[in-house]
Amino acid sequence: QKHHKKVEILDAKTKDKLCFLDKVGKVLPSFSLHWYPARQSIRLDPKGKSLKDEDVLQHLPVGTTATFYFRDLGAQISWVTVFLTEYAGPLLIYLMFYFRVPFIYAPKYDFTTSKHWVVHLACMCHSFHYVKRLLETLFVHRFSHGTMPLRNIFKNCTYYWGFAAWMAYYINHPLYTPPIYGEQQIRLALTVFLFCQIGNFSIHIALRNLRPPGSKTRKIPYPTKNPFTWIFLLVSCPNYTYELGSWLGFTLMTQCLPVAFFTLVGFIQMTVWAKGKHRSYLKEFRDYPTLRSPILPFIL
Repeated sequence: QKHHKKVEILDAKTKDKLCFLDKVGKVLPSFSLHWYPARQSIRLDPKGKSLKDEDVLQHLPVGTTATFYFRDLGAQISWVTVFLTEYAGPLLIYLMFYFRVPFIYAPKYDFTTSKHWVVHLACMCHSFHYVKRLLETLFVHRFSHGTMPLRNIFKNCTYYWGFAAWMAYYINHPLYTPPIYGEQQIRLALTVFLFCQIGNFSIHIALRNLRPPGSKTRKIPYPTKNPFTWIFLLVSCPNYTYELGSWLGFTLMTQCLPVAFFTLVGFIQMTVWAKGKHRSYLKEFRDYPTLRSPILPFIL
């Protein structure tokens, strides 16, 4: 005997009936309500969470007639496109300031280069960081969600592109002065920056290996043989810890106020993300290691 249910779909905002399906089997049907699947959200409660594709109708708390609410999530864009746009921008914008293209500084400085070697080093580090991010987006990251709302990309690009222009303007400025402690400060900063970049990459690889291709299984990340991942013993989101370290290194290297400000804003945002991720780990896994903090060991 087959378990069939009646399913009605209402608009989450207006409560208007959009469609009625008789005799639905186990699987939640995909509804073609003028929108492509990524744009659609089906939920049990108008303000509740979206149901997942893999949810089974039989296991949901519904009667013989199941009422679902449909919500249009707005135009969607793939995460890969989002990240490529977010990261390609800062890379190109920074280089425009580095090569001093016309209309940025006084005409006599067009296409000239800085006399300070730290400026060239900073350009290499900044470029390396964003090239790394672009390559990780293409070849390393596995995204649990395929898309995000299109409107978010404008907000994110304003943040990344705007800060890149602000930092680059001052670092490549003809009047830029190198750090107070000179070569020692720059060398220390470069060491911190590179160490954290390798650490960040190691964490991304470890997280990628947790999730087999095509699956959405979630597991607790643990340290691997790679020493850079041992920080997992103390931190839930070490990718953010290393990211913060990279930008602290870059701040130390350039001794530039806009860079310090960018680092601070980034740290606040990453702390919010890390706390959310930490909370969801605790909720999902009963045996989650108690020693871990979201982003800074023992502190935050």
